[in-house]
Amino acid sequence: MKKTLLATLLFAAFAAHADNPTFDPQRLSQHVKVLASDEFEGRGPNTAGEKKTIAYLVEQFKAAGLQPGGDMVKGKRVWTQEVPLGRFEIKGPVTLTVGAGKDKLTYEQGEQMAVRAAMNGKKLVDFKNAPLVFVGYGVTAPERNWDDFKGVDLKGKLAVVLINDPDFETGAGDFGGKAMTYYGRWTYKYEELARRGALGTIIVHETAPASYGWATVKNSNTNVMYDIVRKDPAKSHAPMEAWIQRDAVADLFKRAGLDFDTAKKAAQSRDFKPMPLNGVTLTAHYAVDAQVIKSQNVAARIAGTERPDETVIYSGHWDHLGVGLPDAKGDKIYNGAVDNATGIAALLELARAYAKAPAPKRSVAFLAVTAEEKGLLGSEYYAANPLYPLEKTVGVINMDALSPFGPARNFTISGSAKLDLLDQLIAKARARNQAYAPDPKPEAGHFFRSDHFPFAKRGVPAVSFGSGEDWVEGGVAAGKGAEDKYVTDNYHQPSDEWSAQWPFTGMASDLQLLYGLGRDLAESRDWPNWAKDSEFREIRDKSAGTRK
Repeated sequence: MKKTLLATLLFAAFAAHADNPTFDPQRLSQHVKVLASDEFEGRGPNTAGEKKTIAYLVEQFKAAGLQPGGDMVKGKRVWTQEVPLGRFEIKGPVTLTVGAGKDKLTYEQGEQMAVRAAMNGKKLVDFKNAPLVFVGYGVTAPERNWDDFKGVDLKGKLAVVLINDPDFETGAGDFGGKAMTYYGRWTYKYEELARRGALGTIIVHETAPASYGWATVKNSNTNVMYDIVRKDPAKSHAPMEAWIQRDAVADLFKRAGLDFDTAKKAAQSRDFKPMPLNGVTLTAHYAVDAQVIKSQNVAARIAGTERPDETVIYSGHWDHLGVGLPDAKGDKIYNGAVDNATGIAALLELARAYAKAPAPKRSVAFLAVTAEEKGLLGSEYYAANPLYPLEKTVGVINMDALSPFGPARNFTISGSAKLDLLDQLIAKARARNQAYAPDPKPEAGHFFRSDHFPFAKRGVPAVSFGSGEDWVEGGVAAGKGAEDKYVTDNYHQPSDEWSAQWPFTGMASDLQLLYGLGRDLAESRDWPNWAKDSEFREIRDKSAGTRK
């Protein structure tokens, strides 16, 4: 009882020091309860669950008193932004045969290799005896004087590439030590090898540098794939995109007269040169069903009173995994309560708060994006086709998988990026006796796995807010324990369901912090930027002339 009273008093203390307004935990709980109900069928894009979700969001934004902020239709904005998505699914068997001298090895889809449905626009992947070339970490980084390719011609060849950065193993080097750069992400590797005209990219899976096990790779890459609709998809996707088990690739190296561990060690140096796997080839055949579907981002807006063309964005993804394989209890609906009905509940209540207050000098947009679970596609589409110019977007505050429990003494963000927006957030939190806790696993690349990233890579200052683990009631042991339990027992599982036991007082407190940050930005004439040594600073600076 004393602990509960202490938590209540500290929550009240947070509220007393925070910018108005206050947020109602019960309203947050109700939004999550509705959005994560079985009726919404896991909020899968292009499903009946999407229609119900979009209708609910529009209804709530209207009731709050906001204006539509989406596409222009007949001279007026509507509530949604149409997002065309490519949908790609392997049809029939995947045939994979390795040739090594006189030996023929048959690989099974999802076992030795996990092959993605081709997203290059072709409906058949069919090649014979393609040679393999090990290209280390597959990085071209001129600013680091790093080039893993050394002029190798990859046309008609399959590139075998390591996951993460060249200095992941040692924790020190030109790529920031353990913290992952974008060069370490599998998305970068697929893009870079496609740019170089490779027939395919095969990423070597190892649990530590990938930050997840083979089961995650298998489940994520052997099902239906989605992508934004591209004018020339072959420039972004090679015909084959796949992962391979570490032991399987080590066997291929051995058959080519190479040692995998020795080659991996060599790849950690800028002197590395590509290594052909002489005598080893791969033959593949599989059909792909490719079609275009349409999903929706939802956008609401409050127009600025003085500088309406300058915009602060709050964002979060409305989608989850929909209906899928049943769990041990036979439950097939992946409700996505924490991930990310919490972020959408936060978005709706922030919108209500802004609508009740006097309009700010700059505009504020509230963006609920689709298909985050398919690869940040809703936010990627928005960033490629912005409703409001990116060069005049002040900053993006993203919310994904917030804690529904009690208040914490700290907060975090995804990744370890340095930018003015984070400095302002830290200062704002300090006034509330909340501390900043850096991402505890920057090597996992969380910075590149949430909806702020499509904005960041185009130069827009952006952060993805995360709830703290140092709970007022129970400390780090309780907070970290709850997070670990969620990841193990509920994350991307049907059991991620709303609970009547969740108090939502922590989220209500954190929303005061996020409201205060956004309000400061919306009333200011300042333009936050990235740190001078950030890979995104140059991109932002190129558009400096458009900002006054």
